[in-house]
Amino acid sequence: MHVVIVGAGIIGLATAFELDTRGCEVTLIDPGSGHGASRAAAGMLAPAAETTWGQGALHELLGTSNERYPQFVQRIEEHTGRRPDYIRNSTLVVAAEPADREALHDLVQLQNSLGFSAQVLLPSAARRLEPALASNISGAVLCADDHQIDPRSVTAILAGYFADRIIAEEVEELIFSNGATRAVKTSSGRIVEGDQIVLATGLQQVHGAPALPLRPVYGDILRMQGPDRFPLISHTIRGIVHREPVYLVPRRDGSIVLGASSREDENPAVNIGQMHKLLDNAKRLVPGIVDCSLNEVIARARPGTPDDRPLIGRVDEGLVLSTGYSRHGVLLAPFGSALTADLVQNADHNAAHARAVDPARFTAPGTENEPSTPTFLEMHR
Repeated sequence: MHVVIVGAGIIGLATAFELDTRGCEVTLIDPGSGHGASRAAAGMLAPAAETTWGQGALHELLGTSNERYPQFVQRIEEHTGRRPDYIRNSTLVVAAEPADREALHDLVQLQNSLGFSAQVLLPSAARRLEPALASNISGAVLCADDHQIDPRSVTAILAGYFADRIIAEEVEELIFSNGATRAVKTSSGRIVEGDQIVLATGLQQVHGAPALPLRPVYGDILRMQGPDRFPLISHTIRGIVHREPVYLVPRRDGSIVLGASSREDENPAVNIGQMHKLLDNAKRLVPGIVDCSLNEVIARARPGTPDDRPLIGRVDEGLVLSTGYSRHGVLLAPFGSALTADLVQNADHNAAHARAVDPARFTAPGTENEPSTPTFLEMHR
């Protein structure tokens, strides 16, 4: 089976890898492999720290994918000879003020009820784990099973692995035959046929593809270089400062990823106000960041959906969608790539998980006296 995957971010590349290891022939099409939202992502594998009220279905998917990460990393290393930068360093969620502490502790019961590891710590205990934390933090929670991976290492390894199978062009149009998607047309006019087509394009619109409930959610990210003599922090630190989130993710090379804003202003450029707010909030938790040097500031749009769950499902006999991962694309890569590969191959899969991400969940039939809302397949035409 020849599978054409449109989009070579972490989802497209992970899906290509999954299908390749299952014996499929794979072609990827993307003019800038790994340079979309994956380029900016911090790579927190943090289902416990990401816990939010009212998103039970999403949390199950996050937990499932997190459990698969060690095997996902091992398989990449076995097939490519290179190991992604995967660090099992746990996450500290830190409250700056008493009101932030209350908000944090309110979530612990929910985290534990979902089966996630979340241990309340006194400020003194948190500072013993991370001496660089401010002396006046109000509280902390240790999420022992929340880890991190550098998405840039994953995309670089997989893009290198598939280097001779990536077409560096835009896909402009889907080509149909007998009611099903059979090929794609690129910006140069090239027609690329496949037994199956996978759209993993994030926010990119392709003519002929279904209209999807996606919106751009921009995030501003800073990358800093820490002290040369010793790492400033060793755990991933997620903070709540005046009820606003901030995170600091340490890398093996001593650099720190600081993020992230969440804005829907349609401005793709870095927002100076958001950048300063991130720095101020991070400084409140880890004062030593003022001694770091700035490596990079970047902004990217994440493909948001109304419920933050991705859109993974079959559209017609030749087309499968895998997009809309919101801010969870890196964490959900093992889950999303496996489910997408199952759908491509018509293989057995977890039906409940598939329903949770089915794009058709956003289309509902009308009442008996009203015209029906177009179904997902009708929207495709």
